[in-house]
Amino acid sequence: MGRIKEKTHKMIHSKNMLTGITLASFLESTIVPVPLEAMLIPLMQARRERLWLIALMATLGCIVGAVFGYAMGYFLFDLVGDWFIQTFSNQEQFDRVKQQMQSQGFWFVMTVGISPVPFQIAMLAAGATKFSLLYFVLATAVARSVRYFGLAAVVYIAGNKAEALIKRYKVLAVIGLTAVVVLLW
Repeated sequence: MGRIKEKTHKMIHSKNMLTGITLASFLESTIVPVPLEAMLIPLMQARRERLWLIALMATLGCIVGAVFGYAMGYFLFDLVGDWFIQTFSNQEQFDRVKQQMQSQGFWFVMTVGISPVPFQIAMLAAGATKFSLLYFVLATAVARSVRYFGLAAVVYIAGNKAEALIKRYKVLAVIGLTAVVVLLW
């Protein structure tokens, strides 16, 4: 995490900052299971004038990454499915995820997209089960918007105290948001 923060501080005033955030979000949603928040919070605090744009680019990067993961599940499940399952989960968990996708896909994607559960398994399962791409993208967009624009709102309101607030209340916030989604479900 310290190394990520160091790289973030170098990137803060880079002309490629927004491209970097989009790429980092894409990678985080597809193959790098490292929380993007570790990079976003300090960046948002340092560049408050671009706060909402940073959240938007993180959301867009994640959506593109999610569509990529969905396509892998849809077209390449037989080739890469076992690797994804072994890397991010296990067969039993994947079978449960697959069942959830078939019965309640939209709400399942919403819940996984907000919670700290690796999103890669939901992407792969959505593609492998041929879940509606439109509903998958919509659920991903809503869930990740809540996550990244929620961070932006905390930074906007709390300023430099945002990182400490998020560290202190992150678990409660995730539980609360997940509970709301589950209740709506």
